[in-house]
Amino acid sequence: MKKITETEARKRANRITLVLTDVDGVLTDTGVYYSGDGEELKRFSIRDGMGMDLLRAMGIETAMITREDSPRVAARSKKLGLPYYFAGIMDKRAFLPELLKATGRSVEELAYIGDDVNDVDIMAAISERGLTGCPLDAMPAAKAVAHYVAKAPGGQGGFRDFAEWIMKHRKK
Repeated sequence: MKKITETEARKRANRITLVLTDVDGVLTDTGVYYSGDGEELKRFSIRDGMGMDLLRAMGIETAMITREDSPRVAARSKKLGLPYYFAGIMDKRAFLPELLKATGRSVEELAYIGDDVNDVDIMAAISERGLTGCPLDAMPAAKAVAHYVAKAPGGQGGFRDFAEWIMKHRKK
């Protein structure tokens, strides 16, 4: 885990205006269900959705960023009322300048939660001035660049726990 002091966490949390989240492994449990017709289904935690609502109530928006371009994930993003949904992003770190332009944000205003090797580079870039987290069951490479490791696994409240960690630091 990438250590920062509580004072630094509070300072950074107060600048956060957008929490970026990976989908598979953060908002889902990494499992995929297939029907006999090949229809793919994903399970999302309602608690994570409530975490997004709680962030929104504090003036912090949430955006999904994923390698996948799935109608199921797009539908979940729409249902949650997210202002941004970045799909089909194969290199998230390389996409960061475009994301900043699209959202009108700076890196200091970002938090990111990811769980696997495809999240590590963007997490490392954001961790220098923003905040990073990962679910309890994240891969070791993601844990190494996270400021916070959630007490819950992906798809089972890991995002919510990270959101509450940010909100807790904003209150102080």
